[in-house]
Amino acid sequence: MSHAVRRAVGAVAIALLTAGLAVLGAGPAAAHSVLVSVDPADGAQLSTGPARVTFTFNENLQPSFPSVTVVGPDGNLWSEGQPVVDGPRVSIAVRALGPAGKYTMAYRVTSADGHPVSGTRSFTLTAAGHGTPGPKADAASSSGGGGSGGVPVWVFIVGAVVLFGGGLAFALLGGKTGKKTSKR
Repeated sequence: MSHAVRRAVGAVAIALLTAGLAVLGAGPAAAHSVLVSVDPADGAQLSTGPARVTFTFNENLQPSFPSVTVVGPDGNLWSEGQPVVDGPRVSIAVRALGPAGKYTMAYRVTSADGHPVSGTRSFTLTAAGHGTPGPKADAASSSGGGGSGGVPVWVFIVGAVVLFGGGLAFALLGGKTGKKTSKR
């Protein structure tokens, strides 16, 4: 291979390596979905329980593996059914509430960029209701079926580009010492 071709291929390999490292470095800074509102509002004082709890985000969510729960002051689940993702919103039905006190609303969703986003908010029921609780919250979470939580595919793609670029640069530039050997 001529010296000019090796330099050109080496420059391309270094450019790929640099671009891959730049993307890899920018990965953690990529924007994830951000919670913009919750219904009922965080810290709300309610005399009757809501029929649904809804979290609204700044962008559409992926429908894969959403989790939304409402846990009462008694440690029981008061949410029922499966969470529903509708564009930037995820919601779940809430059964008639029981004891007065603080109810914790928890969410775990997958943002548009593939990263899981989670958090909690709460409201206070000021007057006891007559609802029947679901199972204990810790029993429901320990039997839960997995979830994504894995590494997004783009990380593997960037890693492959970086490895390929580095290997190509080493093969083309690092393997030669500049000495020519002559045949006798």
